[in-house]
Amino acid sequence: MQFFFLYLEGEQQSTQERTMSISTSPSSVLTPKLHYDNDGDAALLTAVNDEHGGVIVEMKDPMNSTDFSISLKASLTNWKKQGIKGGWIKLPIKPANLIEVVVHDGFLYHLAELTYSMLVRWLPNTQHTIPANSSHKFGIGAFVMNDNREVS
Repeated sequence: MQFFFLYLEGEQQSTQERTMSISTSPSSVLTPKLHYDNDGDAALLTAVNDEHGGVIVEMKDPMNSTDFSISLKASLTNWKKQGIKGGWIKLPIKPANLIEVVVHDGFLYHLAELTYSMLVRWLPNTQHTIPANSSHKFGIGAFVMNDNREVS
């Protein structure tokens, strides 16, 4: 099946036409358009900088895995050029179809919670400095007693 999309961009109201083929099987996750920047290149994934020289991508909606793979590869190339150290991708349950793509591109699981997984990839050609995720939580309690064995 072929879909044709007309894009209106910016103040110039220039138009671009893109085509794509998609599967119509009910098991596939469909996103009805590819994302491109103004030069026609695959759009980069939206990311925020972290405090340690890395970036964090938080996927919120399902996306076609082929489109995601194209954007991820373009983003990785861009991040390496910028000197970004670590790429983090937070994948909730809904776009879980993207996990295979992320792992194929060298990301490793860092943590898994009930509603999402966090994967990470060290980008420089150096030994990574990403700490392991904590596996246990514990607490410490204390109280002070006076000479009469009363809690102060």
